[in-house]
Amino acid sequence: MKTYGLRDIIGPIMVGPSSSHTAGALRIASIARKLFGGNPERVTFTLYGSFAATGSGHGTDKALVAGIIGLAADDPDVSRSFALAERAGVEVDIIWDTASPCDHPNTVDVHCEDGEGTVLDMRGVSIGGGAAVIRRINGIDVDITGEHTSVVVHQHDVRGVLAHISSVLASCGINIATANLHRTEKRGDAFTVLETDDDVDGKVRDYLILHPDILNARIIPAMSATDGAAVAVPPSADEAFARWNYTSGAELLALCEREGATIAEAFRAREEALCAKQGVAADVDDYLNRVLAVMDAAATVPIEAPERSIGGLIGGEAAKVTASLETDDAKRRLMDPLTAKAAVYALATLETNAKMGIIVATPTAGSSGVLPGVLLAMRDVRGYSHDELREGILTAAAVGYIVARNASVSGAEGGCQAEVGSAAAMAAAAAVAMAGGTPTQALDAASNVIQCLLGLVCDPVGGLVELPCQKRDATAAPLALVCAQIALAGVSNLVPFDENVAVMDKVGRELPMELRETARGGIATAPSACSFCAGC
Repeated sequence: MKTYGLRDIIGPIMVGPSSSHTAGALRIASIARKLFGGNPERVTFTLYGSFAATGSGHGTDKALVAGIIGLAADDPDVSRSFALAERAGVEVDIIWDTASPCDHPNTVDVHCEDGEGTVLDMRGVSIGGGAAVIRRINGIDVDITGEHTSVVVHQHDVRGVLAHISSVLASCGINIATANLHRTEKRGDAFTVLETDDDVDGKVRDYLILHPDILNARIIPAMSATDGAAVAVPPSADEAFARWNYTSGAELLALCEREGATIAEAFRAREEALCAKQGVAADVDDYLNRVLAVMDAAATVPIEAPERSIGGLIGGEAAKVTASLETDDAKRRLMDPLTAKAAVYALATLETNAKMGIIVATPTAGSSGVLPGVLLAMRDVRGYSHDELREGILTAAAVGYIVARNASVSGAEGGCQAEVGSAAAMAAAAAVAMAGGTPTQALDAASNVIQCLLGLVCDPVGGLVELPCQKRDATAAPLALVCAQIALAGVSNLVPFDENVAVMDKVGRELPMELRETARGGIATAPSACSFCAGC
């Protein structure tokens, strides 16, 4: 099971509109580029399931092309990737296969080739939050999670190759975390996939391919690697991580009680221990500062300078609501300043997301307006400090980690309850913590949200992360504040947080495919929505 860190839940920082369909797709194509060894001359992407049904509206095609030509998830040029690929001499073909079955709704096959006969066939799966898993390479089933740096070796399945691989890594001071051999048949083609505890530089590949039975070797950096420099792994790294790690809400509360820590302090210590274990500098505050800067821009720029979305469904809503709140007619101002500001910031963030601007997935791009809406409103209306906002983000991450680990934050897997529901639960817990509530009250607030949004379906009109996504974010932000206030008042919850998460997971899996990000059910099938789509 993947070990989630801060950047998996509060991140990635990315170009919108979808963490699973945009950032995750870009990640898959980036891995294909690394395995291929650079730009191919021709590439074919075959999309299945939810990728095929809604990928055009989510910018999945643009993201795949961006990844194959080497762009990062937060590069503003992602929206121009087709033109950049043409300029780079990369011929692109997109196949939308909505009929063939697939094991995961976010699946894509990547076929790359060049004029020298080099060919790569790879299957990738986007598992939510910008993360991806590689399932197949050149017809051989593999399992590359991206949690660690991976060394992928293509070889003949003969005696002595594995010994050569391990000796090369050992001589370069690299510790192997896991090693798996995948082969077509005995003495046939094979791939050895090694996950390492250390960074791997290019010289390792040069040494590996000296063996005559190694056909190729590629290095794939860890998916959640921080921007910090590599550091030595301390001898106590495993012990420190075990001290601060937790896998459930009950364990988190016990940890906070044992250590005398807030949820934010516990998650910070866990993140620092995780980074130490992975051999990278944590740089927690630097990352949180960047997160807040991106959130601030995404939530404020559209109020003053609105733009239409790439799908044409939204744009300007935050400015309109702001104007309505400034009316002289007090009877038309139905929300108090705090909830009003939270709703406006959530609206604006989804406008940024929908025009392929830069946002922070929290925990996904489609739900990226909820947490900033709550945090920035508390800053502007109640005067919470920058440090208190960072505490709120860490608390939100601690809660989101539990949901991601034990359920899902992907709309394609669990409906909108998994995205907006998780985001609002995170925001409610953050608000409680910032207001001085206890860890138990923070989880009670998150539980309140899950119960209120249980069963919320994912039904994007036209497959776009625009409608009803924007309004759901805008209503979920005030809901998070209501749920936080209930918890702060000491109103306890009959059903504990972990049971709420388990129920949300069960309900999400029971939702029919049409109500899980396929644009084939719910509001997406209303006559007016279908008429809009027919005119596109």
